[in-house]
Order: sequence, then structure tokens, then C-alpha cells
Amino acid sequence: MFIKILILLVFAVITISVGMYFRKRAASVTGFVLGGRDVGPWLSAFAYGITYQSAVVFVGYAGQFGWKFGTAAVWIGLATALIGSYMPWMILGRRTRIMTHHLKSATMPEFFGSRFNSTPLKVGAAIIIFIFLMPYTASLYNGLSRIFAMAFHVDFVYCILGMAVLTAIYVVAGGYFATAVNDVIQGFIMIFGIVAVCAAVVSDNGGLMNSLAKLAAIEEVNAYGTPAPGVLTSFFGPDPVSILAIVILTAFGTWGLPQMVTKFYAIKSTKDIPISATVSSILALVLAGGCYFHGSFGRLYGDVIERNASGAVIYDSIVPKMLERLPDSFIGLVVLLVLAASISTLSALVMISSSTLTLDFIKGHVVKNMDEKKQLLTIRILLVGFIIASTIIAIVQYKQGIMFIAQFIGISWGVMAGSFLAPFLYSLFWKRVTKYAVGCCFIFSTTIMLLNIFSRSSFPEILQSPINTGAFAVLSGLVIVPVVSLITKAPDKAQVDNCFSCFEGTQGQS
Repeated sequence: MFIKILILLVFAVITISVGMYFRKRAASVTGFVLGGRDVGPWLSAFAYGITYQSAVVFVGYAGQFGWKFGTAAVWIGLATALIGSYMPWMILGRRTRIMTHHLKSATMPEFFGSRFNSTPLKVGAAIIIFIFLMPYTASLYNGLSRIFAMAFHVDFVYCILGMAVLTAIYVVAGGYFATAVNDVIQGFIMIFGIVAVCAAVVSDNGGLMNSLAKLAAIEEVNAYGTPAPGVLTSFFGPDPVSILAIVILTAFGTWGLPQMVTKFYAIKSTKDIPISATVSSILALVLAGGCYFHGSFGRLYGDVIERNASGAVIYDSIVPKMLERLPDSFIGLVVLLVLAASISTLSALVMISSSTLTLDFIKGHVVKNMDEKKQLLTIRILLVGFIIASTIIAIVQYKQGIMFIAQFIGISWGVMAGSFLAPFLYSLFWKRVTKYAVGCCFIFSTTIMLLNIFSRSSFPEILQSPINTGAFAVLSGLVIVPVVSLITKAPDKAQVDNCFSCFEGTQGQS
């Protein structure tokens, strides 16, 4: 116990020290929110990759999807590396960096507002981000609490309070650049930790081949209810359609998540993008692939997994139960891994939420004349407020057992990816996109996800899962935006030409 506590204290001191060291870089709004748009390729890659991988993946996704799909869950990790990391950097990275710099937009709502000369779009996007990032943040606390409870046997409330305070201190002090530097430190901790966890789980079951043999021997049915011996070690698993839906939401869906896209805003130069793409995809391959690999053996621990009153598996208990048999010193490493993963993502989420609400909602609307000093102070105050609000949601969600982590995230990602992915993607490449099409996409995705929460039983069976509905929202946006754009009034040519002028001449090489 002394070693575990000492590890946490050293981690906390390093994290806070980084925040204090880079506080001078956070003296302006651009410096605080985007690191002055001067972040190098390695820092950008780690900032992207570590924000992507959190306790949600390690505890929630790995446990639930590994239990349901067996070794086929590893496909989700591979998709995370290729579709969720490499492709967005290469397809969106350059144009995002150039156009957002040209439009002087520091947030995704500000981009929509400037790109379409529309205040309602800017405000609407800001409200969506502020509201629906909270469920995501709450789920980070949930995953962390289960690991801490296993390792220290302490109440959930103390776990999240410690994490909240630590995050608030270093983010308020150092802003984006401090989070990027800490992401590198936390990234190496996570790489070492996930490799060790995979090795330990396989070793605990007699090696890789014995582990696979035990998993193959478990009786299971496929998606059609037909007995399928060995399906948990088959190529596509028992339910390939559900795996595809998860890939669409968690890999392709990241193209529209504001906390991910912002990394393209902040990179120093478009010439650095190939480096960031390669590093972040390798990072995702190790971290996400490793998470789903060790989670795929959750069925081998079925005798100790928690179940509810009806006998159904409590998915969020799977990974903690898999790890509690490990030596105490090893559990200390696991705790550090999950803490690093959680704090890195939490810092990105609170940064996005507080800056969006300040720059896109309060500034110019609630407070007409807001100088830079007031903007910076407001961002910091809201940052703390957002942490407090998400902490309360996390406690309520945990105590009431409202939903598993994966479903909670499905709602958050479904709304944001469904609302933003298609409008953002088309807006970077196609001049004909209209503000009406973007607005329709916002309304459709938000509405369908809210209906899924409150009227789930009325949905078709395949869409009763928030994850499947989120994937449907993402794909629907790709159709809604071009169709509505073509049947509504074309945007002002001069305004659009000005937006795309940044890709011409030497400016397009920056």
C-alpha cells in the first residue's frame, strides 16, 4: 500500500509541476486554449492519442466488448489506429490547420460561425458541446473509481475528488501546452502499463495458446441465436454487425469530436502532420489494441465477475475483477495507467467545454465587451465549474447504476459526432455546403439521441443500443448535409471564396 500511495504522490507532483512550469504560455487566450498554435508534431500526436484513449476504453469498452465479441474486439483497436488516428490527421489535418488559422477560430463552434457567417450555428454548437461532454467526463470518473476501489478499497467519492482537484490545478495553471507535455509523460506510462497488463492476463491463464483454447471452449451463440462453438476466437466474432457499428462511432466518429479536432488547430505547421499521423496511429495501435486484447479474455474470469439481481453481467466490473488477482506492486502500475489515461482525457474535455462556452456563447452575447483578460479568467472559472458539474453527474450515475460506461459514452459521442462530423468534413472541402444543412444535421443527431434515451423501446431493435443509434446518426449526417445543401439557397459566393482563399498560393503551405 505504501508503494502504491508513493507512486500516486510522485505522479501528482510531476503533473502539477508541469502545469506550473508552463503557466507563462497560458497568459493569453490563444496560448491557453491552443498553446499559441505552436505545438510540435510529437506533442500534438501524443495529445491526440492520449485524449483518445482513457479509462473509458481500458475499463468500460475493453470489458464490455471483450466479453461480447471475444478476440474479434481487437478489430476495434485496429480501426482506432487506422480510421480514428491516421486517416483524420492525413485527410482533415492540413485543411483544418490552414482554414481555422485563416478564419481566426479557436474552437469548433467558432469555425462554424465564421465559415457560414452564422451566429445561431456557433451558439448551437457551443450548447451541444457543453451539455454532451458532461456524460463523457462522468464516465471517466466511473472507470477510474472501479480501479481505485479494487486497489485501495476507498469510497468512489474520494477517488473522483482527488482526480478533479489534480486536473483543475495543472490545467488552470498551464493550459493547453501543459496538458500536451503531460500527455507525453502519461502516454509512456500507459504504453508500459498496457503491455504489462496484456502479458499478465495471458500469463495468468497459462500463456497465449492456452488462453485462446480456454476461450474457444466456452459455449456461445452468434448474433442469430445459433450455437457457434469457438465463436469467441473466430475472425469476426459472434456479432460482426455490432462491431461495425462500434467502429463507425468510436473510430470514424472521432473525425467530428471537438476535443480531437482541436489538435489540428494547434499544430505548429502542416509539414509536421505526417509525423503526428504516424506517431498517434502507432500509439493507438498499442493502447487501444492492447485494451481490447486483454479485455477479450474477460470470459475466463466469469466466476468472479459481478452480476446484478437478475444475473446479468455488470460489464464495468470485468476488467477490475480480471486484475485484482495480480500482485500489489503490479496493481499500483495499473492504477497509475488508468489515472494517467483519465486525467489526460479529462483535461482535454474541460478545456474544450470551458473555452467553447466562453468564446462562443458568453463573449459577445451574454457579455458584449469582453477583453482578453476577462475571457481568460472566465475560461478558468468555467473550467473548474465544468469539473464540479461532471463530478456530480458521475456520483449520481454511479450510485444509481443508471447505465454502463459504454452506453453512457455512446450518447455523448453519438450527439457530437453525428452533429459535427459531416458538417465539418464537407465544410473543409466543398463550397456548396449551406448553413441550413449544418443546422439540420445538428437538430437531427441531437433529437435522435435524446429520443433514444427517453423512448428507446419504440426504436427498431437494432437501434435500441445508444452505440448503434450514434453510428446511425454519423452515417445519416453524411447524407443530410449534401442533400439539404443542394435543395437550399447557395451560400454567398464572396464569403465562401474568402474562406477557401487560404488554400491558394504560399498561404496554403503553412
